[in-house]
Amino acid sequence: MAAPAEPRVCSVARTLDVVGEKWALLAVREVFLGNRRFDEMIRRTGAPRDTLTARLRTLVDAGILQRRQYSDHPPRFEYHLTAAGQDLYPVILTLLRWGDEHLAGSDGPPLILDHHCGHRLIPQVSCQACGEVVDPADTARRFPTSS
Repeated sequence: MAAPAEPRVCSVARTLDVVGEKWALLAVREVFLGNRRFDEMIRRTGAPRDTLTARLRTLVDAGILQRRQYSDHPPRFEYHLTAAGQDLYPVILTLLRWGDEHLAGSDGPPLILDHHCGHRLIPQVSCQACGEVVDPADTARRFPTSS
């Protein structure tokens, strides 16, 4: 009888533990779009208040967002991306592109991003070393050996 498989130790799974819930990624999206205040995030995401509160707390605790007070009376805070949060931009862009290609429908994408070069931004994943667009068939898996 075969032994039960162990869950794979994986950076994707670790990342999803932090940002893999819909409201977490939508909160990050809103901060990228310049909406840093809680009430604006509620309006733009449609998230229940208690759910968004919990997701923002998780993102702050994970070092993705930072709370900054902007009002004393009453105390109010806005959210800013940390360096780790900024590193999620390619993830947001890739999800945006996938949704534009596979879910936009006849009306087209609801949001278009333009790059500073003057063209529409169509994100793609490329190899940092050689610059080639990454295709799954052109990658090989390897697992580091334990020391």
